[in-house]
Amino acid sequence: MTSRLLMANGVQSRRDGVRRRDAADVHGSTRATAILDHGHPLVSAIAARVQNEATPREALRAAHAVIAREVRPVYSVEDLRRVSRTLRLGRGSCSQRMAALEAVARAVGVRTRVRGLIVDGTFWYPRFPRLKPFVPEQVLLAWPEFRLDRAWVPVGELFGDTYAGGDGQFANRGGETLFDAVARTGISWSTDASCGTVSCDLSARLRTDLGHFDDRDELFARHGQTLCWTARTLGEPVLGRWSAGATRATAAA
Repeated sequence: MTSRLLMANGVQSRRDGVRRRDAADVHGSTRATAILDHGHPLVSAIAARVQNEATPREALRAAHAVIAREVRPVYSVEDLRRVSRTLRLGRGSCSQRMAALEAVARAVGVRTRVRGLIVDGTFWYPRFPRLKPFVPEQVLLAWPEFRLDRAWVPVGELFGDTYAGGDGQFANRGGETLFDAVARTGISWSTDASCGTVSCDLSARLRTDLGHFDDRDELFARHGQTLCWTARTLGEPVLGRWSAGATRATAAA
């Protein structure tokens, strides 16, 4: 019941077997980009609040908590939105909140990169039970990784030593988004990955692994956003205010 009508052509055309750069050749960086504009005062302010944490990992965990608390989760569809705008609005999609964490990481000197994932649209069915025909068949997801202790740590493992029991599952419904869930349970898109003491394996939802990119700007420049321009333009005014976990399609105040 998923839809191809609203998708951008770039995402529609992706298939298994896409040529990828070797992960070892993707070094990421701490530079500012059009999306990760960490020189902006709003980003710098969060960086200043967390930079005195004991370790870079602790700083990122603290930044995650700040973003989770101060940026309301919504269903915005503009993946190219600057982080500073997301912070100014005080609301953002899971992808936009992930970008905010990346920007803060770069601001405190932690290199970041992203893994491009094409995820089956049915993964989002629980959030849109009455709108399934409008859910894109495939969704392009930028999954951040951080260079910590001489190793690349996916965002799904950032809190890996803090999980305490639980079933480790993520149902993608209610108020908890992927961004929020990583603080509670390990999230993995690979069957051979281990996320701390608990692992939530989402590899069955993964259609195509596009490999690694130095930043999300590069990923979206090469593969496009999930929705076409028309769908984003018409949908953003409502979806960009619709709180994640809302039970009906009405814009949040």
